[in-house]
Amino acid sequence: MSTMSREIVILTEIIAPYRIPVFNALAVQPGVDLHVVFLAETDEALRQWRVYKNEIKFSHQVLPSWRWQMGKNNVLVNRGVLSALNKANPRVIICGGYNYAASWLGLWWAKRHKAEFVLWSESNSRDTRSGARRVEALKMFFLRRCDRFVVPGKASLEYLKSLGCPAGKIWTAPNAVDNDLFASRAESARSQAAQIKEKLGLPARFILFVGRMVPEKGVFDLLTAYAKLEDALRSEVGLVFAGDGVSREELVEKAKAVNPGAICFPGFAQRDDLASLYAFAEGLVLPTHSDTWGLVVNEAMACGLPVIVSDVAGCVPDLVEDGWNGYVVPVKDSEKLSMAMDALLRKSELRQEMKDRSLERIRNYSPQACASGLAAAGLSLMGAQ
Repeated sequence: MSTMSREIVILTEIIAPYRIPVFNALAVQPGVDLHVVFLAETDEALRQWRVYKNEIKFSHQVLPSWRWQMGKNNVLVNRGVLSALNKANPRVIICGGYNYAASWLGLWWAKRHKAEFVLWSESNSRDTRSGARRVEALKMFFLRRCDRFVVPGKASLEYLKSLGCPAGKIWTAPNAVDNDLFASRAESARSQAAQIKEKLGLPARFILFVGRMVPEKGVFDLLTAYAKLEDALRSEVGLVFAGDGVSREELVEKAKAVNPGAICFPGFAQRDDLASLYAFAEGLVLPTHSDTWGLVVNEAMACGLPVIVSDVAGCVPDLVEDGWNGYVVPVKDSEKLSMAMDALLRKSELRQEMKDRSLERIRNYSPQACASGLAAAGLSLMGAQ
């Protein structure tokens, strides 16, 4: 079998919209010859993302896959992992996570072929996990065999260090979305405010949630917090839940009991439509119970929004400063969440300052910055040989 002799192969789960601009930027980094192996095109049971294949500018392939649910675990099995690696013959494998069979095959291939193996890990200490001894033992076995690590930010960095991974072997590739795309589309939406608000049925003023409508995203906490706001404020400011999920019907029913207040459910929004929601929101609220990062925070900040985030979200140490560009609230605390929403909605001058600070902060979290971190990890490893 002929080989391409790639410098870097990335093993990652699906063609996520936010990864395409990162991989496009990585592919043109000096010294990088990139090939991306996707374990699946998408995960239709969990996500309704559109696959923007026309935007892909890097070498890639999608492996045949079988996916099923085993209890709370999402099992993904692939055919052709070793064949893909043999053909690409990489000097470095960057692997997204350790919970797929393909990850273990990639590690085995790297050791057998004396390639460097870099784990791209987003986990942090406050993620929800089973804590089962066998699972933790397997994780430690995997980590000890990695040559280096790439993380999206401070929470993941500290978690790997707590597991004994040397700080000198951990690189940061800051999690990113296409900031320019979101900013430009939000600006375009604002120029058509009346038409878009009428089309989407949006309140004149509103606070926004974007994500899956499941309990672990804190959607019921958010509804409770909104109901705690004074009647006069709820009469002026609505609440918009953008997304879908198993809890949507229950959430809609509970929302009927909140009066006054306009609570809207515009449904799942693709990437290209999200900017229209961010453009008119007073702020984004992500009251998640567990989140490795929370990329909707990046999206909202790129559109110039203040954000209210629960303290377990992985993005908090990097993106959100309490009282500076938003508020950080204790997880599952609807009282503190309501107080933060009240403060944000009543202080227009502070809200504008927070918007400006969000734009200032998010500039450093671009696809190019993420790509530079990935390239630095891969290229420095090769240079050390």
